[in-house]
Amino acid sequence: MDLDWELLRRLCEAPGIPGHEERIAGVVRAALQPLVDEFHVDAMGNLIGRRRGRSDRRVMLAAHMDEIGFLVRHIDEQGFLRLQPVGGFDARVLVAQRVHVWSRTGDPLLGALQLATKPIHLLAQEERKAPTVEDLYVDLGLPADEVRARVEIGDMVTLGRDFARLGPTVLSKALDDRVGLFVMLESLRHLEHHEADIVAVATVQEEVGLRGAQAAAFGLEPHVGIALDVTIAGDVPGIDPKDRVTSLGAGVALKVFDTSHLPSRPLLQHLREIAEREGIRYQLEVLPRGGTDAGALQRARAGIPVVTLSIPTRHVHTVNEMAHIEDIAAAVQLLTRYLAEAHERSYHPYAW
Repeated sequence: MDLDWELLRRLCEAPGIPGHEERIAGVVRAALQPLVDEFHVDAMGNLIGRRRGRSDRRVMLAAHMDEIGFLVRHIDEQGFLRLQPVGGFDARVLVAQRVHVWSRTGDPLLGALQLATKPIHLLAQEERKAPTVEDLYVDLGLPADEVRARVEIGDMVTLGRDFARLGPTVLSKALDDRVGLFVMLESLRHLEHHEADIVAVATVQEEVGLRGAQAAAFGLEPHVGIALDVTIAGDVPGIDPKDRVTSLGAGVALKVFDTSHLPSRPLLQHLREIAEREGIRYQLEVLPRGGTDAGALQRARAGIPVVTLSIPTRHVHTVNEMAHIEDIAAAVQLLTRYLAEAHERSYHPYAW
């Protein structure tokens, strides 16, 4: 498919942790508004675009804008910053990374994320231990008085990584979940005919408990919910094949299980039928731990049928997340084809 990879770059490189989604929201708004008939922002900060249809079926799409990151929680007398994580991190992948500190005064400050310990040359064997996030600090390389003048408690800190194409893959920070936003936007751009009402929501605060999706779904009262998110692609050294969850390049993943929701089996079957009919590569996904916005959509008011379309991603929640362009294209194609016929099925949980 003809996909706008430059849009994916802009989405990935824009900063926005939970509660600080303003900059990424600007990128999403510019892309979403031309694709919908109505657009508004709710009290939580969710961006909501509606593409009107002629049937009474209302389908809600949800992809979250927020990325994992930090807040400044302390500035010491030397000007070093201590951090509050916002979202789940593995401290082992953070040591010696570059970060951006988004202060209230102009451009972001570049800093180095370092471990509060002696250099490796001076450490005895018994002193070496696995790092924790609490052991980390940010060195901005500035005098302490300048740091205090430009940085304050609560400022956003994001990981410093650019978007890159590596052959058939893309590599970036924040593919979780900017690639889900990309799939939602590109599906709307490619969608020509549909009968269902489509409500596309770029949600906030997913990484801290699916909060934006919960509020949006309560207000919008959808009949069907589809979350768009990444999932683990464990086809790498150190992971047993039985624990891979998905593999890169094997197609879009249809979630069978995660700890936030169980998908509607009739809805899942509908998506499988479309994929098989259209020759779209897919794989089934069981994620032992983790969740998506579908967990919030499923519980909206009296409950609705939901499913998650996942983009297999290596190295999730690190500064170098990787996805395959064919998996991304398969997700766009499947979602586009589904929306064209979303009005045709009832997803009653039982056959009788």
